[in-house]
Amino acid sequence: MGKSYQVNLENSRKESLRRTVGLLFEQMRPKQWSKNLLVFAALLFSFPNVTTDMIVHSIFGFFLFSLVSGTVYILNDFLDREADRQHPDKRNRPMASGALNPYVALFFGAIVLLFSIIMAFRFNGAFGALLTLYFVNNVAYSFRLKHVVIVDIMVIASGFVLRAIGGALVIEVPFTPWFLICTMLLALFLAISKRRHELMLLQENKTGHRKVLERYNADLLNQLNSIVTSATIISYALFTFTSGRTLHLMWTIPFVLYGIFRYLYLIHVEGKGGKPDKLLFEDKHILFTVILYALTVMIILNYFER
Repeated sequence: MGKSYQVNLENSRKESLRRTVGLLFEQMRPKQWSKNLLVFAALLFSFPNVTTDMIVHSIFGFFLFSLVSGTVYILNDFLDREADRQHPDKRNRPMASGALNPYVALFFGAIVLLFSIIMAFRFNGAFGALLTLYFVNNVAYSFRLKHVVIVDIMVIASGFVLRAIGGALVIEVPFTPWFLICTMLLALFLAISKRRHELMLLQENKTGHRKVLERYNADLLNQLNSIVTSATIISYALFTFTSGRTLHLMWTIPFVLYGIFRYLYLIHVEGKGGKPDKLLFEDKHILFTVILYALTVMIILNYFER
């Protein structure tokens, strides 16, 4: 009887540990790690000079960004757990739902962060500094900047720029100002679209979940998106002609146009746009466009480079 009790107790502990580990992994939001694929942008535009080491280094950078972004998600959800309970989707997250002890998650995040930063500095000092800056930028957003109108979406966009720069640092290639401008503008487009979706979704109680929403309205966000959309298209077109690479990159402009137009359709007609990372895989049109874009860039740089 005693032995059976001990076995059941041990099994219960193992099951509890497995469940906690699973919840911690879920809390790091691995589904949103697709945002870190931007780390591979520098690798894509390095064709045809890509080496095996460059690929390995980019993968390494991707996972370090993913781990650090995971700790940022833990911190965000720790701070917003009360507000998230009022959101129709976010209330199901481990901490907001009460399934995961918030302080266990916070301790776990601290360990993962320390490990990631140490590994980054050991690999490349500049990359380690940038990854640290990325985390600090997100902490500032979590504690204060997410409540400052306009600044909040600009900070979100800056995170994507840091990913792009990080991707160049890990493979030690230069990046052009136009490349960073295009990245910043596209990131602003996604951030503004996300705010608009939140505003529409929480129309009845827009301040109950995110306080900054009371300072936005649909007209402002639509206007901002119009400005950013136009600037993105113009900047990318200029990038293809002034990047110092082959002028044949201009043939990728239609993919950028269609991708942006498709996203605008999803925002204004389908009422989507709250989760850009999710739309990338759910909307076949956008996914197919991204794949075709990447393949076209590789083919052009491989066969038409001057």
